[in-house]
Amino acid sequence: MSGNEACGEGAIIAGCKLYAGYPITPQNELTEYMARRMPEEGRVFIQSESEIAAINMVFGASLTGARAMTSSSSPGISLKQEGISYIAGCELPAVIVNMMRGGPGLGNIAPAQSDYFQATKSGGHGDYHSIVLGPSSVQEMMEFTTLGFDLADKYRTPVIILGDGLIGQMMEPVTVHRPSSIVHRPLTKSWALTGCKGRKPRVIKSLWLGEGVLEAFNNKLQKKYKDIGKNETRYEALHTDDAEILLIGYGSVARILRSAVLKLRKKGIKAGLLRPITLWPFPGRAIGELSKRTKRIFVSEMSAGQMLEDVKLSVRGDIEVEFYGRPGGGIPNDEEIIEKII
Repeated sequence: MSGNEACGEGAIIAGCKLYAGYPITPQNELTEYMARRMPEEGRVFIQSESEIAAINMVFGASLTGARAMTSSSSPGISLKQEGISYIAGCELPAVIVNMMRGGPGLGNIAPAQSDYFQATKSGGHGDYHSIVLGPSSVQEMMEFTTLGFDLADKYRTPVIILGDGLIGQMMEPVTVHRPSSIVHRPLTKSWALTGCKGRKPRVIKSLWLGEGVLEAFNNKLQKKYKDIGKNETRYEALHTDDAEILLIGYGSVARILRSAVLKLRKKGIKAGLLRPITLWPFPGRAIGELSKRTKRIFVSEMSAGQMLEDVKLSVRGDIEVEFYGRPGGGIPNDEEIIEKII
């Protein structure tokens, strides 16, 4: 399967009831896939009139308790930011997929990682966070999408699957897991707006006008985000026990860094890899601990350096952080990385 197709099947497995999207390269195969698969499963597919319409359709479906998803690529995700903020402000679950492309502006249709700030630093207005998952393979595109729905429901929060055009377009063998616990699990949502006949009406809103009421609500959100950070931080470590140089990257770049680490090891250089899986919450504590045991840290991204800032915050100036970036659709290769390191 392609990464886009695997993402769609992951949503099907998770029990997504509504997909609303609008065409944009390089994620069109996901919309195409859902156009076929959702009706096959008796679920709702909508090609909306705009990206703004799509996120608000997800907003409405989530209000009723349905699992809902939208997807787009960089400029389209920018258009969805107000809706994502409203979803976060109403404490609603939703899954938003971004197959990143080069920017800023219309940019190009090549893979990029320059939406990291947008995804991890809220993107929309207000003090909120979305959980952000960074898949590094087609298999993970499927698994992380399914996981995203579970995390969204668990914490009543938007979850962003931050892929890129490379992962979205590449094809790899995929093992499809359809556990009955996910497909058939009843989703009891005591907050959902399902009609109030025979019960007290429920209200979901993000408008709090009373003095101090919004502040109290924001403090509640921050407590939830602290719990997410404590319980859901994920990362992968490779050869980090004795690493003298620690390579850090996510998504597509992590695959390239893995190859570089293995080649450096053959040259007798003790290299290791840390791959953040959750980009928010960021595995800063793990990076901080490893920075005390290694001599060098090397970060690479398909951007001018965005995750780089979180890495620097994690090491707190205790070690110099080197960087190699390829912005605007440039894709590094392992030999480039090795040359920069050696």
